[in-house]
Amino acid sequence: MLSTNEKILIIGAGGQIGVELTENLSKIYGAANVIASDLKASEGLKDAEFEQLDALDKNALFDIVKKHGITQVYHLAALLSATGEQNPMFAWKLNMESLFHVLDLAKEKHIKQIYWPSSIAVFGPTTPAINTPQNTVMEPSTIYGISKQAGERWCEWYFKKHGVDTRSLRYPGLIGWKSAPGGGTTDYAVHIFHEALKNGRYESFLSEHTTLPMMHMEDAIRATIEIMQAPAEKIKIRGSYNLSGLSFSPKQIADEIKTHIPDFTITYKPDFRQAIADSWPQSINDEAAQKDWGWKVKYDLPKLVENMLVNLKQQIPA
Repeated sequence: MLSTNEKILIIGAGGQIGVELTENLSKIYGAANVIASDLKASEGLKDAEFEQLDALDKNALFDIVKKHGITQVYHLAALLSATGEQNPMFAWKLNMESLFHVLDLAKEKHIKQIYWPSSIAVFGPTTPAINTPQNTVMEPSTIYGISKQAGERWCEWYFKKHGVDTRSLRYPGLIGWKSAPGGGTTDYAVHIFHEALKNGRYESFLSEHTTLPMMHMEDAIRATIEIMQAPAEKIKIRGSYNLSGLSFSPKQIADEIKTHIPDFTITYKPDFRQAIADSWPQSINDEAAQKDWGWKVKYDLPKLVENMLVNLKQQIPA
């Protein structure tokens, strides 16, 4: 356990990233120094100290920060890409106003450091799709992507104008077994494992050759903690860093699953999420993260598939 004076608040701790981040930060800093918050408690947070919080309630957020002497905030609350398209005005409100509340508390010196996740959704159909550069054309086509692009600029502005220590990663699609996916376009890559084990088949809402950047949740959590622990002088980008893991299509992940479950079958029925996926990159260049603070990915596709199946088998009744 790391000896520290940090007191950490995780906003949106009940989500796909939040549950695992809460668990990992508690191991590193001690459970007494990590406060999980969300609209309601979830089963995945049963061992964490929990505060009920609406991320849009600035006064309630301030009260929690004061009560616990919070020094770091990991602000994960957001409406994701597919869900956000169903409710665009609320997605914008939640994603932006909640970020401003956290940035303002840091500007006012109530907290020292902020982690806020961005996404490959900041890119769009005009972005170079292969080996997408750190700095490139960004014309996002979803409300989620628009809010993340705006959030990157605001984080950089608060750093330059007010010295707020903001840190951010552009997550690719995240694949983990500890919690349910939260309404994203890349969620097929989590659902497919559940369906393979339960039913031996899966109907993909993306076409078979739709290649997208993906990452094992363990790599994403490790990257998140590493960027927050890096010395401030190593963080050269205060908007958000590209983060890369691996890239694959529904057909490629299905073929890898078949090496473990030979009778598994996949069919394809693209829906509205196909247009979202088509606007995103196929692979990401994250050389800046590697160079600035030493990022290195661990999971390739065979290792990811094996890890997911082994762990989910223990959760899903035979």
